[in-house]
This record gives sequence, C-alpha cells and structure tokens, in this order.
Amino acid sequence: MSLTQIESKTVTVQKSASALFAELQDFKNFKKAMPDSVIKFESDATSFLFGLKGMPEVRLVVQEQVEPELIKFKSASSKIDFSLSCHIKGINSTSCETKFSFEGNFNPMLKMMVERPLKNFIENLADKTATL
Repeated sequence: MSLTQIESKTVTVQKSASALFAELQDFKNFKKAMPDSVIKFESDATSFLFGLKGMPEVRLVVQEQVEPELIKFKSASSKIDFSLSCHIKGINSTSCETKFSFEGNFNPMLKMMVERPLKNFIENLADKTATL
C-alpha cells in the first residue's frame, strides 16, 4: 500500500468562513457541490454517500471538525481507507478561501486507476463549492 495525497486548488467563496462551515455541516448541501459526474447522492444527519460514473459508491462520515476551518470526512468502509478534508480560511467577514485534500492508502495498481478521477473530482468539488 502506498499513501496517495491529492489537493485541489484554492478557491474563493463569497461567504464568511463561519457561514461556509455551517452550510457544509448540513450534508445535503454537498449535493450542490458535487460534480456532474456524480450519478447517486444520499445524505443523513451523520454521513453522505455518492457514486461517480465508473467508480464504486462511497459513504463518508465526519471524522473531525474544527470550526470554522476544517471538516474532515473518513470513508465508512474498511475496504477503501481514505479521508477527504475541506480546509476553510477566512479572508474577511464576507469571503473565505477553501480547498479540499484527499488522503488514502492504495495498492499501486488501484492508485494508477483512481488518481486522475480523484483529482478531477476534488477540483470540481472546489469549483462548485465556490458557487454555494
């Protein structure tokens, strides 16, 4: 297994860091941030599930929250061990910056298969989060 780390670009969101953090705590709001390649999305009070074309469905649960700067999710399945973090940095009272980071342990073959789709996924997630 090898560690795979992927970071999105940093995007500016026209909301305060606290407002974005509060919006992302309601997991159904992640549906609005999901890229067009998501073919399934479900959420409840503690997690959300999504499926990308050509990839297995994934359920994420909250692992850590540091208001208003970090929401870290962990995969609910032990088969695919990874985390997805949303980093939020306040600029002023009406805007903030955010970026996503992905960290997972994959065998080399799986890493080759998923690295590009994951990079595209978190870049799209960042772009759409900027429009929330």
